[in-house]
Amino acid sequence: MCGETCKHGSEGTGRRQRRPVTRHYEGFEGCTISEYASFETVCALAAFITEHGALGAKLYRHSGDDLAQAEAAFEDYAGEYRSAADFAEEITRDSGTEIPASLEYYIDWTALARDMALNGEIMVFQTGFDEVHIFWSR
Repeated sequence: MCGETCKHGSEGTGRRQRRPVTRHYEGFEGCTISEYASFETVCALAAFITEHGALGAKLYRHSGDDLAQAEAAFEDYAGEYRSAADFAEEITRDSGTEIPASLEYYIDWTALARDMALNGEIMVFQTGFDEVHIFWSR
């Protein structure tokens, strides 16, 4: 384990060298950490990823590795859906829009969700098969 000292010496010499604590990223779901990040920063990121898992890591990377911005984004969390199209359909029906039964099959919910994302209304993060998380954009 790297930390205070490390046996990962250059070219495998086996010499112990002082290395930064953030040499390995196991458990950080692919997030990168500055080589000289403070211990408090690493702990805060670890707590955030522990709480939110892969979704938190994706949101952290999307926010440009800004933890404060990633945490603030959860204030605008709309929920988990099977697809962005399911979200678009639900938000449309919940708004009170009456859709005649004869026209229901002509509505392209996937295109509506894509347009919402392209217009910057929502952010969509897929974390698994049939597992999409929607955030309202600020």
